[in-house]
Formats: sequence, C-alpha cells, structure tokens
Amino acid sequence: MSISIPVIDLSPFRKGTSDHKKMVAEAVASAWEKIGFLVIEGHGIDPAEGSQLYNSAMSFFDLSLDEKLAVRRPRNDQNRGYIPYGEETLARMHGGNTPPDYKEVFAIGPDNVPSTEYYTGPLAYPDFASNLWPMEPVTLRSNMLTYYASMVDLSRLLARIYAVALDLPEDFFAAKLERHSSQLRLLHYPVPDEPFQPGQLRCGAHSDLGMTTILRNEEVSGGLEVLTPDGDWLVAPAIPNTFIVNLGDLMMRWSNDRWRSTQHRVAIPEINKWSQSRRLSFGFFVVPEYDAMVECVSNDGSPAKYPPITVRDYRTNRFAAGAGLQPTDKTLRSPTECFSNIAKISVRGSSY
Repeated sequence: MSISIPVIDLSPFRKGTSDHKKMVAEAVASAWEKIGFLVIEGHGIDPAEGSQLYNSAMSFFDLSLDEKLAVRRPRNDQNRGYIPYGEETLARMHGGNTPPDYKEVFAIGPDNVPSTEYYTGPLAYPDFASNLWPMEPVTLRSNMLTYYASMVDLSRLLARIYAVALDLPEDFFAAKLERHSSQLRLLHYPVPDEPFQPGQLRCGAHSDLGMTTILRNEEVSGGLEVLTPDGDWLVAPAIPNTFIVNLGDLMMRWSNDRWRSTQHRVAIPEINKWSQSRRLSFGFFVVPEYDAMVECVSNDGSPAKYPPITVRDYRTNRFAAGAGLQPTDKTLRSPTECFSNIAKISVRGSSY
C-alpha cells in the first residue's frame, strides 16, 4: 500500500463556516488514522519569525562548547537550557538501547509564569522550571519567545480542529491548554566529524509522549523519517512556509486509539553529503495542563480502552517506564518523588 504524508490547508478552518471547519477536521482526522503525520499550510504564522529564530539559533550553536555549557540544563528531568551531545537517547523511551542521538539541543518552556500555586506548587515541577538564557546571541531570547507565542496560538488552533473531528465542543481541547507546559526545542544536528557508532542515528526511533508536535523541518541529507504502517521509512517533506505536525501518544490515548502516534527518527546523512548535512529544526511539543483529565473519546460507539488519568500521572508513568521503573514501585509514591528518582538515574529520552 502506497502512503504519503498529506498537505492540509488550515485557512478554511481559520476563516470559514462550520462546513469548512468540518472539511478541514475530516482531512486531519484521516491523516491521523492513516499515518499520524501531516503537513500544514495556511497556518497564519509569519515565516519571518522562523527565519529570524533560525539565524539566532545557528549563532548560539556556533559558540564554543564552554560558552554553551554556561546554560546547561541543571537537572536531567528538566527540558531547559543547553543539552549537549551524549545526553539524549530517545530510543530508550521505547525499550531500545542505542548509542546517544547525534545532536545537541537548546530548550525552553513557558516563560514568566504567574506566581500562583498552580505554577509554583509541588505538582508544578518540572513543567514550570525556570528558563535559562545565554548572554549571546542577544537576539535569541526575543526571537525564541516570539516564535513560542505563535506556536501556542497554532497549538490551540489545532486543538480546536481535533475537537471538531471528534464531534466535541470546539473548545474541548483548547481549554486544556490555558495553563499548558509546552516545550520549544531547538534541535541542532552538526556535520559529523567522526564515523557513527553501530546503531546510532541523529535521533533514534521514537514516538512523542505529548498531545501533538509542531516541527519546522529542514531539507538536508539525514533528515526526518516516518515509519509507515507497512514498516517502511518515509522521508518527511520540507516545504517552505509549512510545518510538519504529528500526533503524540497522549492524544492517541485520548482518541481511544482511533488516531495513530507514529514512530519517527532522524536518519544518518549519506557519507558523500556529510559536509552539507548540518540541520536545524524547531520542535514545539504541546503539553496540556498537568491536572487535565484524559478520558477516552469514543464517537464510534467502541468501549474505552483505558481508564481516565491526569496528564501528569500519564507522563510520570511513561517517564518512569523509560527509566526502568514501574508505576507501582515504592519510588513512585508521589509525582515529585518519581521525578526525583528519574533524575538520579539520568533519563536520556526526554522529548516532551
């Protein structure tokens, strides 16, 4: 069976009638059911925002290692600051055991959040840990926050589309993103300077844990590949002024497994193209409010496959599994204790 990643124009949903919204929602739902990936255009985001952030991010990754390590993430359970090569192996989140992903990362979450219990209490960690910002380049913070804000808006638009597709009130999922803890990760894949280790990839095969992921893709050798239902690896398109969007495991559960969260990877570049294989992509990982209840939505009459669970408990259990723990272990008496134990054994699969 031949399958491709569809390109879907969101502008009819953004500007159209209920019929136009239904048309877009049905196209998105079809993509989720068939492959779990799609390309969106007509999203309403100024392409200059991506270009400006690209230039700032490249300047950051061009700094010396010592300069980048000045904003190294303080703990392995935080997606904040600089994450150097050797600290992430995403395949481990799915039971794999490969060499580290051949990449480095700079990551942020929500910035300048309110000083209220929801954001500062014991359940808020690590979702609302403080961001770290380098001294150089001076444009990185403003460009990153501008892009982040646009991704928040786009994630809420997608959430409304998902709700229409599942015959729910249009604000059903968007309301659960009011106090989101979404992550923006700048993913830098440098030109290889040594042979890859056996089994090593730029990013190991994995699926994303959250609600959905919005990616600014770049077309170079050794790019994003998607696993098809037939078991083949399909090169994801990199079309100007579009975004790659994929469904996460959390949303797959929310849809009662009607929609598909698909494994993907970043491949090794062809050896004769190493010198042109530097790659920079932006991944925005959408995470709903940590106390939102995830209850299977079944609009086709099928029984729920999973019991209700909060977003936080779901993610805690998934990260614990990736760390080799069991959700019933005594080390998981509370979410805070769970994250503390995970940090101690140095989880290397954080893509949320």
